[in-house]
Amino acid sequence: MAESVAKVARKVNEAVETGAQHLDLSSCALNSFPTGLYFVMRSVSDKILSISLANNELKTLGGTFFTTFTQLQELNLEGNLLEKLHAEICNLPNLKSINLCRNKFATFPEELIRIPSLETINLESNEITDIPVDELNSMPHLSSVNVQMNPINKDSLNQGNIKFELAM
Repeated sequence: MAESVAKVARKVNEAVETGAQHLDLSSCALNSFPTGLYFVMRSVSDKILSISLANNELKTLGGTFFTTFTQLQELNLEGNLLEKLHAEICNLPNLKSINLCRNKFATFPEELIRIPSLETINLESNEITDIPVDELNSMPHLSSVNVQMNPINKDSLNQGNIKFELAM
């Protein structure tokens, strides 16, 4: 535990001191985003364009995260325990890529449809059975959706009209 805390502190301090555009807190045994980091990172949060929280134990990511890091273009939440996304994720107007593979989503996270800047969605290895193709088709910049290793009901999927690359 102490080692994980030290690792987080080291990575956050480095990002603050260098004004980095990327924050990597992957594999830090986090079960939530540490509240104190919002205060520590307030001077650089608008410069952070990419965050990786991959391979942690996150069950949720609160709205404060999405209202703090408003300039995010890439978000990697791979390998966590997420079942849903907070509605505040819609407040990321520049988000282009989100990696949600190897989580616990049983349904497609509809909040993603309300982020018109999204280009790439990775939901590989979840528990999703249906995807909203029509809504995804209406997303102006969407180019790729990966839903491999999900129990997708392919019979209910209208694949003839898909305007983006769909990996199943």
